[in-house]
Amino acid sequence: MDQRNMEVTSLLCLFVFLIAAPVPGAVISRNGSAEAVIVIAPGAPESEQHAAAQLAHFLQEVTGAEFQIGPPAAPGKSRLLIGPNAARLADPQFSVTGLGSDGIVIRTIGNDLILAGGQPRGTLYAVYTFLEDYLGCRWWSSTESAIPSKPTITIDRTSVRYAPPLEYREPYWFDAFDGDWAVRNKCNGQGERLDAKRGGKHVYQGFVHTFFPLIPPDKYFAEHPEWFSEIDGKRIHKQAQLCLTNEQMRAELVKNLKARLRSNPAATIASVSQNDWHGNCQCKNCAPIEKEEASPAGLMLRFVNAVAADIESEFPHVAISTLAYQYTRKPPKYVKPRHNVIVRLCSIECSFSKPLADERNKAFRDDIVGWSKICNRLYIWDYTTNFRHHIMPHPNLRVLGPNVKFFVDHNVKGIFEQGAYTTNGAEMAELRAWILAKLLWDPTRDGDKLIAEFIEGYYGAAAPHIKAYLNVTHDAVEASGDWLGCFSTHTAKFLSFETLSKGWGHLKAAEEAARDDPELHLRIQGAQLPIMYTFMMRWDEMRRRAQKLGADWPMPESIQQAFEHFTKVAKKKNVTRLNEWQQGYGALEKALERAKK
Repeated sequence: MDQRNMEVTSLLCLFVFLIAAPVPGAVISRNGSAEAVIVIAPGAPESEQHAAAQLAHFLQEVTGAEFQIGPPAAPGKSRLLIGPNAARLADPQFSVTGLGSDGIVIRTIGNDLILAGGQPRGTLYAVYTFLEDYLGCRWWSSTESAIPSKPTITIDRTSVRYAPPLEYREPYWFDAFDGDWAVRNKCNGQGERLDAKRGGKHVYQGFVHTFFPLIPPDKYFAEHPEWFSEIDGKRIHKQAQLCLTNEQMRAELVKNLKARLRSNPAATIASVSQNDWHGNCQCKNCAPIEKEEASPAGLMLRFVNAVAADIESEFPHVAISTLAYQYTRKPPKYVKPRHNVIVRLCSIECSFSKPLADERNKAFRDDIVGWSKICNRLYIWDYTTNFRHHIMPHPNLRVLGPNVKFFVDHNVKGIFEQGAYTTNGAEMAELRAWILAKLLWDPTRDGDKLIAEFIEGYYGAAAPHIKAYLNVTHDAVEASGDWLGCFSTHTAKFLSFETLSKGWGHLKAAEEAARDDPELHLRIQGAQLPIMYTFMMRWDEMRRRAQKLGADWPMPESIQQAFEHFTKVAKKKNVTRLNEWQQGYGALEKALERAKK
């Protein structure tokens, strides 16, 4: 080969190498030294200032370097541009159009990295997404996280623009109310403690079941019984609703609602929704409308539409939220929600061991299909715990991913995932809250992979044993055919001695794997509580079953010993109740008394 051909070949090889190799973008740190400055625009809103401070904080944790929030860096240095106005230093045409309040942009331009988004939360979410997806940070719970060590960070060319399909995202679990956890995991619901610097949240005026708060029977029934349900020819208010065709009642309700909205200017949603029981009015005016619409939801929606029209001129930014729940779950035949009405469909009757698309849940599936055709702001109230026994095994993890995707595929715009909201320490609470947060932000993610990621990150060396335990309970409920509702009993078939003792074996192996790590050991002990609880609730029965099988007894010899160990660990895990309603450990204390007789 002559010299000229060799030069051409060398140039071609170099060209191919440059095409194939990643093009360097922003150099953030090198060997523990900051190589970039964080930039926010003058007068940036509080949420962007907090985003910049959080970026500096976590970059220091990751790299060991201290990052300045200040003016642009020297020529050739990288800038981390936080917020839309700062982004325009690199791209004068930068726009957040179409991103709504929560959408994000992560983009390199030359040496600069843009982290920005819609107002008020998008820029915060861009920062946390960058820390998660590019650096590997994880916030498992309000107190437990995983922050990697990376002294050198270089970001290759990247361009991400994403707006979440769900405008309302709330995993309603006790620990998830923590404001820092919520914003880092991109939740924005009513229950989270999110102030202005954390981007705020959707605020309800009255959250649910507001008929009687708006028209209190103690105030109105004596003088206006006609405002309340007529059942069997008699006006009543106990276990009843309102008479939704009564115009005087509606005018008073609207007056009361407006007064509440004036005192709550942050509200963007107001609940006008049925009480938490049946008892819908059957008077001569209401009953024919329900019949015409082929569902009590028809009359409900006509009433709510009228309220929404009544408040719109004074409160154009407020949507009226109502329920499709119990007797109103079936969509109406004719009426459709107004543009400023949210319908919140509830899955309370479903079996949660099967995906909602499964034939077992056909009735609910038919209803969501119907509502999705007529409602532009369809929300879901979903159930992800056992309210009767928060601490008991509740094997629903495999359906969480398919269910969220099912909702989004059916035009849902907001999801409220009700969990154990009154206590820490419910069964796999941290796992469920984290997975739900990830799915609500991006419903295309694989639920099983998220489960594995959390378990491996949270349980470390014990992870294989925790996975095995969860497989035991999930396989058992599938084999049993049990209807896993949100009020399942402790006598469910899948909670057999065989299942519980097999699961206990995996949990004891997990404890052994964590013996040299006190923090991890406590996490494993917390994971053991559901099995111990179920054994104690059925102590004598389980004893007899073990004897019949000739099996080893996995629990302490006496229920008193088991109870003392359970309560010691439960208090360390801040478990304050075992079900939705009762403070303390009353159910176990009664089981203890029964076993001693």
